[in-house]
Amino acid sequence: MTTSRQTNWMDHPTLRRMVNEANEQLTLSERMTLVKALVPSIADQLNGDDFAAFVTEFRLKGERFLEAKEHPGAGRLTRLTPGERDLEGR
Repeated sequence: MTTSRQTNWMDHPTLRRMVNEANEQLTLSERMTLVKALVPSIADQLNGDDFAAFVTEFRLKGERFLEAKEHPGAGRLTRLTPGERDLEGR
């Protein structure tokens, strides 16, 4: 979970606690179901273009994690998959 001026208003400690509890207490299948269960309410509150951008961010988050995991210690400048900072121009 990243923090930026766009997300400073969020209650990051509570969100982190919820994420940690889900990771500790739920199985992989349960966590996947939880994520999928959140999609309809997210899609309902976004227009089509914004939802497509969210899905792209979601996919890139996973790809970037897998790339970092495959190349530990290589640093973000050596990675090919753009991260949130790259996409937001930070």
